Amino acid sequence: MSDEAEFRDYAGPRMATWRRTAYLLCRDWHLADDLVATVLDKLFRQWHRREAIRSLDAYVGGMLARAVVDEHRRPWRREHLDDGDRDVGVGGGLDAAVERLTLDTYLAQLGPRRRAVLVLRFYCDLSVEETAEILGVSIGTVKSQTARGLETLRALAAPTTSTVRQA
Repeated sequence: MSDEAEFRDYAGPRMATWRRTAYLLCRDWHLADDLVATVLDKLFRQWHRREAIRSLDAYVGGMLARAVVDEHRRPWRREHLDDGDRDVGVGGGLDAAVERLTLDTYLAQLGPRRRAVLVLRFYCDLSVEETAEILGVSIGTVKSQTARGLETLRALAAPTTSTVRQA
């Protein structure tokens, strides 16, 4: 099988996951598509080295995380979109859409590093060590950012006393 065919066999089934991961990292579907395209291009150029990569999925997750950081460093990306400029995504029905919107709302309230740590750890299912390597931080930083990020998400998800009905 040719390198191109192997690349297609690897990348094809993962495209939707990569797109969703990119969206969770940057919160913009159009930018997520651009980031996935950029990562695919870079990955294809490095495809001959795939045997030396311990975990190809973790490697691609890291490429996505670094692509988001690189993109936000560019001066023309410093403008902010209105909430009305974002769409919900694809598939899953109304309940899944509500769940995605809720998760998106909560993740939006986290800083970029905490959001990246939580997405890589829990959405991409990477280990603490893999996440630390991808983000170029210490294992302790990943652990503390995970703990603080989860604490923030729990606080955001907790019902307020005004919305809880008394029986």
